[in-house]
Amino acid sequence: MEKTDLIIIGAGPGGYHTAVHAAKDGLKVTIIEKAHPGGTCLNCGCIPTKSFAHDADLYRNPLLSCVGGGHVYFNRIQERKNEVISKLREGVRGLMSQPGITYIEGEAKFVDKKVIEVNGTQMTADNIIIATGSRARMLPFIPDLNSPEGAALKDKVMTSTELLEIDHVPTSMAIIGAGVIGLELASAFETFGSSVTVIEFLKECLPTMDSDIAKRLRKTMEKRDIKFNMNSAVSAVAPTEDGKQVVVSFTQKGKEQQVTADVVLVATGRAANVEGIGLEAAGITCVKQGIETNEHYETNVPGVYAIGDVNGKQMLAHAASFQGMHVINHILNKKDKIRFDIMPAAVFTYPEAGSVGMSEDACKNAGIAYTVKKGFYRSNGKALAMEETEGMVKVMADENGKILGCHVFGAHSADITQEVAVLMNNDATLDDLRNMIHIHPTIGEVLLETII
Repeated sequence: MEKTDLIIIGAGPGGYHTAVHAAKDGLKVTIIEKAHPGGTCLNCGCIPTKSFAHDADLYRNPLLSCVGGGHVYFNRIQERKNEVISKLREGVRGLMSQPGITYIEGEAKFVDKKVIEVNGTQMTADNIIIATGSRARMLPFIPDLNSPEGAALKDKVMTSTELLEIDHVPTSMAIIGAGVIGLELASAFETFGSSVTVIEFLKECLPTMDSDIAKRLRKTMEKRDIKFNMNSAVSAVAPTEDGKQVVVSFTQKGKEQQVTADVVLVATGRAANVEGIGLEAAGITCVKQGIETNEHYETNVPGVYAIGDVNGKQMLAHAASFQGMHVINHILNKKDKIRFDIMPAAVFTYPEAGSVGMSEDACKNAGIAYTVKKGFYRSNGKALAMEETEGMVKVMADENGKILGCHVFGAHSADITQEVAVLMNNDATLDDLRNMIHIHPTIGEVLLETII
């Protein structure tokens, strides 16, 4: 039986970044991927969605010559997206060819606690990392689209994976779910020309974000004629009588309502990929959200770890990468200062949004004494020059001025969020921020103006 220092199952952001980190620290690594390298993020998630967002930004600017006459060259948009994915896949393959890393294409599964089988070969390692990611979750009452019962909905009801491969811009689109995926694709396809309706069970979109920011972002999107139905419970998705469209039935404030669309996107979250990898044979424990792990991302089987979406803790590509880094440090008995309680995130809608740390809602619920500072884009010189005056920064701090969180919507929100994440990792206060010189003119000055 082949033996190595470390086996990683899955070559998404968590898997391949961890492999590189481990190899640099002298470990002999075998990484196994059953599909394309790069995982969901590169192939059917973060990267293709951001490619769409970029092209939508270009289309919204009438001064650019890449568009004309109100026509969206969607075939070119898809071609460019695929070119980006292909280039990045090759980049990951290049990383996996480094000394110390063996990359295997195949489907891996446990046959014992520390034994993996792939392509008919068994191998073992002192440490194994499961990084199998997640998949889009379909609503339980929608039949399998590849079954006879689901045939009438096939090519009309889809998850983000299928929508990112669509060959045309639908005239109308209903999106079930107002989380990150739903809003990003709503924003892009509205720009491309779709009439978009969003249906959400909760009272506000983006539930992990400050509700004030989330509401302002939703209102801004509504000004672009994206329709929102909040507090709405979807009960059925069925084809129209002629089979050409889909009807989404839902209940809102006790009233039955319907939306008819050419395409329905189901964006109601993601499920951890725990099936088919032999967890039972290894005796690895799962909970509702995924594989159960401790603070070091180690499962109940010593030496077996689970990082990224598959453990369900923080479903973000960068969370997976840093969880993997922490695991390697733990294996090698090295200390690190990674703060998993400070996890910046961004939503690439138009305008974009970003968040890190506690929201005002969370501060209230925790009974924390806090102050809140708000700043607006409308008086910022760079925002005016960019025609991006729709935006707001919101910073929460404790009674000693220590920054607790920052939530933003508007141009360059992700960049502002990242700056605050750096400050929070160093336990900075509002006074510390006030004494930091910011470049003029930049959108980032809004952050400084917020707390002065």
